Amino acid sequence: MGLGFISGFLGVLVLFHAAYSTIQYRALLKITEEEFSGPPLNVVVELFIGLVICIWAALTLPGKFLSIHPDSDENRIVSLPDNLDFMIFNHRRKVFPLEMDMKLRQ
Repeated sequence: MGLGFISGFLGVLVLFHAAYSTIQYRALLKITEEEFSGPPLNVVVELFIGLVICIWAALTLPGKFLSIHPDSDENRIVSLPDNLDFMIFNHRRKVFPLEMDMKLRQ
Protein backbone atom coordinates (compact mmCIF):
# COMPACT_ATOMS: atom_id res chain seq x y z
CA MET A 1 0.00 0.00 0.00
CA GLY A 2 1.73 3.07 -1.28
CA LEU A 3 1.20 6.71 -0.65
CA GLY A 4 -1.12 7.04 -3.67
CA PHE A 5 -3.50 4.36 -2.39
CA ILE A 6 -3.62 5.82 1.11
CA SER A 7 -4.22 9.33 -0.17
CA GLY A 8 -6.96 8.04 -2.51
CA PHE A 9 -8.66 6.33 0.40
CA LEU A 10 -8.35 9.51 2.46
CA GLY A 11 -9.82 11.56 -0.41
CA VAL A 12 -12.81 9.24 -0.68
CA LEU A 13 -13.35 9.49 3.07
CA VAL A 14 -13.27 13.30 2.84
CA LEU A 15 -15.86 13.18 0.02
CA PHE A 16 -18.10 10.86 2.04
CA HIS A 17 -17.83 13.17 5.05
CA ALA A 18 -18.82 16.14 2.91
CA ALA A 19 -21.85 14.23 1.62
CA TYR A 20 -22.81 13.26 5.17
CA SER A 21 -22.43 16.88 6.30
CA THR A 22 -24.71 18.03 3.49
CA ILE A 23 -27.35 15.46 4.45
CA GLN A 24 -27.16 16.57 8.09
CA TYR A 25 -27.43 20.23 7.02
CA ARG A 26 -30.54 19.50 4.95
CA ALA A 27 -32.10 17.63 7.86
CA LEU A 28 -31.42 20.63 10.09
CA LEU A 29 -33.05 22.92 7.53
CA LYS A 30 -36.14 20.68 7.44
CA ILE A 31 -36.44 20.90 11.21
CA THR A 32 -36.16 24.69 11.17
CA GLU A 33 -38.42 24.84 8.07
CA GLU A 34 -35.95 26.87 6.01
CA GLU A 35 -35.30 26.68 2.27
CA PHE A 36 -32.23 24.79 1.01
CA SER A 37 -30.23 27.12 -1.23
CA GLY A 38 -26.96 25.21 -1.28
CA PRO A 39 -24.41 23.58 0.98
CA PRO A 40 -22.48 25.71 3.47
CA LEU A 41 -19.05 27.08 2.57
CA ASN A 42 -17.13 24.62 4.75
CA VAL A 43 -18.73 21.68 2.88
CA VAL A 44 -17.81 23.22 -0.48
CA VAL A 45 -14.21 23.66 0.67
CA GLU A 46 -14.20 20.08 1.95
CA LEU A 47 -15.50 18.84 -1.42
CA PHE A 48 -12.77 20.75 -3.26
CA ILE A 49 -10.05 19.37 -0.97
CA GLY A 50 -11.38 15.81 -1.38
CA LEU A 51 -11.50 16.23 -5.15
CA VAL A 52 -7.92 17.47 -5.30
CA ILE A 53 -6.71 14.59 -3.13
CA CYS A 54 -8.57 12.03 -5.27
CA ILE A 55 -7.21 13.48 -8.51
CA TRP A 56 -3.68 13.47 -7.13
CA ALA A 57 -4.09 9.86 -6.00
CA ALA A 58 -5.48 8.81 -9.39
CA LEU A 59 -2.49 10.34 -11.15
CA THR A 60 0.09 8.74 -8.86
CA LEU A 61 -1.52 5.34 -8.22
CA PRO A 62 -1.11 3.59 -11.62
CA GLY A 63 1.87 1.31 -11.86
CA LYS A 64 4.76 1.23 -14.28
CA PHE A 65 3.89 1.15 -17.97
CA LEU A 66 5.15 -1.89 -19.83
CA SER A 67 6.27 -1.67 -23.43
CA ILE A 68 4.34 -3.51 -26.13
CA HIS A 69 6.44 -5.52 -28.53
CA PRO A 70 4.73 -5.66 -31.95
CA ASP A 71 6.65 -8.78 -33.03
CA SER A 72 5.44 -10.83 -30.06
CA ASP A 73 3.33 -13.93 -30.74
CA GLU A 74 1.30 -13.25 -27.58
CA ASN A 75 0.07 -9.92 -28.91
CA ARG A 76 -3.58 -10.46 -29.90
CA ILE A 77 -3.76 -7.36 -32.11
CA VAL A 78 -0.99 -8.53 -34.41
CA SER A 79 -2.25 -12.10 -34.81
CA LEU A 80 -5.53 -12.34 -36.71
CA PRO A 81 -7.97 -15.17 -36.06
CA ASP A 82 -8.04 -18.11 -38.44
CA ASN A 83 -11.68 -17.55 -39.37
CA LEU A 84 -12.04 -14.18 -41.13
CA ASP A 85 -15.76 -14.65 -41.93
CA PHE A 86 -16.90 -12.39 -39.10
CA MET A 87 -14.61 -9.46 -39.88
CA ILE A 88 -16.48 -6.54 -41.46
CA PHE A 89 -14.62 -3.97 -43.50
CA ASN A 90 -17.61 -1.82 -44.49
CA HIS A 91 -17.59 1.60 -42.92
CA ARG A 92 -18.80 5.15 -43.56
CA ARG A 93 -15.98 5.99 -45.97
CA LYS A 94 -17.89 4.47 -48.91
CA VAL A 95 -20.53 7.23 -48.59
CA PHE A 96 -18.06 9.95 -49.60
CA PRO A 97 -17.13 10.43 -53.27
CA LEU A 98 -13.76 9.26 -54.50
CA GLU A 99 -12.66 12.70 -55.62
CA MET A 100 -12.49 15.00 -52.64
CA ASP A 101 -11.62 18.09 -54.69
CA MET A 102 -15.14 18.56 -56.03
CA LYS A 103 -16.08 22.19 -56.58
CA LEU A 104 -19.11 23.61 -54.90
CA ARG A 105 -21.96 24.64 -57.17
CA GLN A 106 -23.02 28.24 -56.92
